[in-house]
Amino acid sequence: MNRLIFEGRFLVNMVGSIVRQDELRAVHSRIEWERMYRTADYHRIANITYLGLLGYGGKIPERWQERFFERYQEALKFSDVCEEDEQEILMMMDMMELSCVVLTSCKVRRLYQIPEMAGSSPLRLMFDETNYTLAKGYLVDLGYETDQTYKGYGERMRRISGFCVEIYHKLPFRSYPYTKNMSRILDSAYIRDLCQYVRTLSLENRFVFMIAQAAYHYAQDELLIREVLDLYLYHRAWREQMNQEYIDGRVAEFGIDGLAAKLLQLAYMWFGAKEEILPAEQPEDIGVFDILENRILSRGEISHETDRQALRLACLIQRDKEKEARRDRREAFYEACGKLWSAFMRKVRWIFPEYRYMCAVYPFLEKVPVLLPFYWIRRGIRLLKCMVTGKSKKETT
Repeated sequence: MNRLIFEGRFLVNMVGSIVRQDELRAVHSRIEWERMYRTADYHRIANITYLGLLGYGGKIPERWQERFFERYQEALKFSDVCEEDEQEILMMMDMMELSCVVLTSCKVRRLYQIPEMAGSSPLRLMFDETNYTLAKGYLVDLGYETDQTYKGYGERMRRISGFCVEIYHKLPFRSYPYTKNMSRILDSAYIRDLCQYVRTLSLENRFVFMIAQAAYHYAQDELLIREVLDLYLYHRAWREQMNQEYIDGRVAEFGIDGLAAKLLQLAYMWFGAKEEILPAEQPEDIGVFDILENRILSRGEISHETDRQALRLACLIQRDKEKEARRDRREAFYEACGKLWSAFMRKVRWIFPEYRYMCAVYPFLEKVPVLLPFYWIRRGIRLLKCMVTGKSKKETT
């Protein structure tokens, strides 16, 4: 078995047991805790994994026990500041009359039994290009600094307290169908309570956003266990209140309805109790979930993808990347040509100076401007003589 899959399944079983409050399985001595920690940290579940390791005592090396504990401490600190810092940002945007849409917020923490089990997910805001620039300036005034840049989309900004906010001027999704349908979701956002310019998504549209994003990340081999867990908790908490018919229609517009159903089913199989699993949506061939699981846990190293929607989405994304690469190469070519042309024109202007400069050197030219070409030749001959005599002097010395 692939090592990443083994580690991923171990972590999924542990997190699932914690969420369901089941009895934890025994830990085997053959576990490489350094790799286990790095896998848990990659999937952003190291803090919740720490809770599962508390009962194993001396079976875990002290060094890696401390590393898991550090992630848990970070989650505790994040819990203390996240809601206050998030509210501060949203109030600032509303006061400055900057229209924006809240894509994700720290409210997902309320779905966990204890807040520190949740991930340290950033506040994500969508602006138009004008408000994006202004919002970045206000965030700098609040003490935020750019932590990561998403070329062509936006950036991630971090405060010394650890709270992060991601601001976008373009949705971080490739392919026209995705951007078009995501824009429709944002257009339906409504004004947030106690605000005039900050908008948020409805229950159904937020779930559509989450499941569409999960499918997109799956096609890119970037889907994390944490994202699947958040998806499960959100659906479990609000499934009775959400309009499933509306959700099915919106997801179908993305062309991922079958893939989305499989990912949601997998989330329930990983983290849900037996009575929670969605039997009506199980396919005849249960092996499709092994394919999904292996691809997610191996980060795409083991991919025997058979889902047509996933293959089509990956193809559309790759096509868009290639198109962008061609555009970048074309822009780089034009830029290089522009530099060469500028260098050539500088040499031309040096060999054939403008009329005013030549008049300053040769005042007689003002009386007879038609002699400008003759004086260009005269100046060139004088410069060549200076160059030759300068070289001869160097050779004699």
